[in-house]
Amino acid sequence: MTDLVSFDDIAHLFEDFEHTAWRLETQHGYASDRSGAKWQRWKAGENIGRYEPEQPWHAGIRAQTDAGKRFERVRLVDDPPTEGQRFLLASGLGNVEAGEDIRNVYRTDAQRIGLPDYDFWLFDSRIVVRFAFGDDGATLGVYVAEDAETVVRACQVRDAAWHFATPTTEFQQQVRSTV
Repeated sequence: MTDLVSFDDIAHLFEDFEHTAWRLETQHGYASDRSGAKWQRWKAGENIGRYEPEQPWHAGIRAQTDAGKRFERVRLVDDPPTEGQRFLLASGLGNVEAGEDIRNVYRTDAQRIGLPDYDFWLFDSRIVVRFAFGDDGATLGVYVAEDAETVVRACQVRDAAWHFATPTTEFQQQVRSTV
């Protein structure tokens, strides 16, 4: 395993990738979400699932997908969803409208098919960026790997997760009463 590096050290990958940026999200919630203004708006009952072109993440997704690149993500969701997962289901619609393909799979199904319990990004099926989280859900940094074994395993996880995952708009209909 490589050394732990700051997430800022790999931020360029979100612009530099050539074809695909794919993420597996496994956490029950994220400290970065809970500390943001969007979380407070959601807690107050505001609709946070809109595309916001001025928001940097949405602008980046739109720019990359307009250039023909793909942003994709699979989120593991508990049944019933945790508060953090309900937030992600609500806010994810803006990402989808920006051009990201977000899908969801129940955690029990993910365990059955052998998906890992850690988060990572996979860029162009050649660079794996694995997250390290503190007990409070805060991102401590990431590990970057390009060795064949790690990359092939990440590609296998991606393919299995994608096969069993449901697009977020359809998934929300299944859990509408909790979103």
